[in-house]
Amino acid sequence: MAGNYFLKKRIFTIAVYVLLGLIAVYTLAPLWFLFVNSFKGQAEIVNDPMGLPAKFDFQYIFNAIEKINFFKALGITILITVFAVALIVLVSSMAAWLMVRTKNKMSSFLFMAFVAAMLIPFQAIMYPLIQFFNDIGLKNPGGLVIMYGGFGLSMSVFLYHGFVKGVPLGIEEAAFIDGCNVFQIFFLIVMPLLKSITVTVIILNAMWIWNDYLLPFLVLADSSSKTLVLELYFARILAGQFGNPWQLIFPAVFVSIIPIVVVFLFLQKFIVKGISEGAIKS
Repeated sequence: MAGNYFLKKRIFTIAVYVLLGLIAVYTLAPLWFLFVNSFKGQAEIVNDPMGLPAKFDFQYIFNAIEKINFFKALGITILITVFAVALIVLVSSMAAWLMVRTKNKMSSFLFMAFVAAMLIPFQAIMYPLIQFFNDIGLKNPGGLVIMYGGFGLSMSVFLYHGFVKGVPLGIEEAAFIDGCNVFQIFFLIVMPLLKSITVTVIILNAMWIWNDYLLPFLVLADSSSKTLVLELYFARILAGQFGNPWQLIFPAVFVSIIPIVVVFLFLQKFIVKGISEGAIKS
């Protein structure tokens, strides 16, 4: 009996690893496809899209960097992402903290309003929103940062709200007795305890903002300050008048995703920890 039990357990373990391996291959296949085709010419991509390149020619990478104005677009994308994420983290963390510590019907209503806002699709309000920002002169990168700040609040408040519940109230009361004001309590006592969920909020919002196309297109399409995704789009349109310029598309996408992928790989453990701890406590 014991032998059969261990045999079944081993078979089950092997089956799990095989399944996980298949899932990993399925997940990584698009990245492999992107990588190998970033070093090929048009004819080689069409003839053998899954195979290794005959020669790893970095000229296609350099050409893509030039065509999409990579360094300028990278700087603009980084600035928009950093300021938008900073705005989201600051406002959502303070809002969630106040709603948790203020126990009344209004704070409960506000929290439910933030949660309900997660269900509203952007497409339902995009035209009135763009028209409003155009009327007040904020149809520019600064206005885009404010828009991202607003759209990112709902999920971020939800995550922070559950996590703040785990912060002992006694720590804040002791700091207040020692003479700390509200801002000192939040920034010096509470915020350091929210490190893991803060990293989670930063990564989730940074990945969304970095890869977003629709909102930057509506706001910055006529501007000289374009994000990486917009530069990819317009480079594709200009080069693809007579077909699909795969030798430009693949390397351009490849160099565009490298920064955010690197950041994700270094900080991915905080995402799982933050979501699991924060969402469960909500």
